Amino acid sequence: MNWKNLKPSPLFGESLNSGNTLKLDFSPLNSSLDQVDLGNTAAFSSFVFGQLERAGKTYGIGGYLEKRAIYRRSEVFATAEADFRNIHLGVDIWTMAEIPIFAPLSGKIHSFQNNEGFGNYGPTIILEHEVEGKKLYSLFGHLCLTDLDSLAIGQEVKAGELLCHVGPFPENGDWPPHLHFQLMWDLGGNWGDYPGVAAEKDLEFYKENCPDPNWIVRFDSKNKSR
Repeated sequence: MNWKNLKPSPLFGESLNSGNTLKLDFSPLNSSLDQVDLGNTAAFSSFVFGQLERAGKTYGIGGYLEKRAIYRRSEVFATAEADFRNIHLGVDIWTMAEIPIFAPLSGKIHSFQNNEGFGNYGPTIILEHEVEGKKLYSLFGHLCLTDLDSLAIGQEVKAGELLCHVGPFPENGDWPPHLHFQLMWDLGGNWGDYPGVAAEKDLEFYKENCPDPNWIVRFDSKNKSR
């Protein structure tokens, strides 16, 4: 797969670069997380957006294959220690609720549903694309519930077309507002849902099946233009 041949449309209608986007760290190395009540979504949200405000940025970004300290906030991830899922398989883009999100590639609606529960995806859309003769799926999680109202399975979507919006909490799975964006080669029978976080013991499989979303997001940390 030659990712460089792709010409994706910007997810938020503008390029993400160091002028408008701050890289965020949710790994155990970030000791400031110890001071945040992650189980309190309002407090967690204030922590995230406080960083963006101080940096003068519209977006926060990070997460692909990041080992994270934030998942103990929800039983969605808290299984036996060996199976505990804490390695992020997508890219998170943190920004204000109700910001519009645009389809990066042309395709069709594969599936959608509201994945309810504290710490889950909330409203979720999966698109199916054909890239160089191969199926590729993209997942959009933590959306507005109303985004699901007008969708139909098989509905065509053009690159650059308005697809959905960043959801507010609690309807977005009770997270600080952000988009979880992820790529998959094979959905493994999943419908409107796919694991967005993996246990370390399963990482090799998921690294193979979930390519780096930055090939689509194309965050340019060296470009400061707004």
